[in-house]
Amino acid sequence: MKQPKTRTSNTAQPGYVRIISGKWRGKRLPVADALGLRPTTDRVKETLFNWLMHDTAQSTVLDCFAGSGSLGLEALSRYAAHVTLVEKAPALAKQLQQHLQQLTAEHAEVINKDCLQFLQQPAKRQYSLVFIDPPFRQNLAQPCCQALEQHGWLTESALIYLETEKELPLTAIPTNWQLLKENIAGQLAYRLWLRQ
Repeated sequence: MKQPKTRTSNTAQPGYVRIISGKWRGKRLPVADALGLRPTTDRVKETLFNWLMHDTAQSTVLDCFAGSGSLGLEALSRYAAHVTLVEKAPALAKQLQQHLQQLTAEHAEVINKDCLQFLQQPAKRQYSLVFIDPPFRQNLAQPCCQALEQHGWLTESALIYLETEKELPLTAIPTNWQLLKENIAGQLAYRLWLRQ
């Protein structure tokens, strides 16, 4: 249940995501409180972008379930060629748009749609780097992976990052994806796949 918005105490203040590296290094961006939203922690994000050290610049990035925009904006800061942020919640999508304006970020767009519905259409662009970090325990991760593959959203050797609850059995990942890296941090598992 949503709490009424009050500004009398610090608990009502929004959280922040921090851009770790690149042209906006150290920049803190406010994040509205939303049900199911868990921005990727700095530690996990640092590991991920170490994995992607040679693959982020000039990539075309799709941030599925963008939420706070933590991953997509980090990629943009690290010189991705284009970033598409897909977010269903209107308030979060609006905030992402504000972040792009504040950063004077070019080569980025916010799509305010349900990600699985968005991916059911034929791809208008192919992506070389995809972030999938859905709300936990809502059966969104694997249908998202399948839709990316089925509807032509991925370049030939795309990299796909998947962050899920650690107990989720991955039984429906496309067979042409090769697992490159995986790690566990607390309640979550995060993995990097290469499309072959």
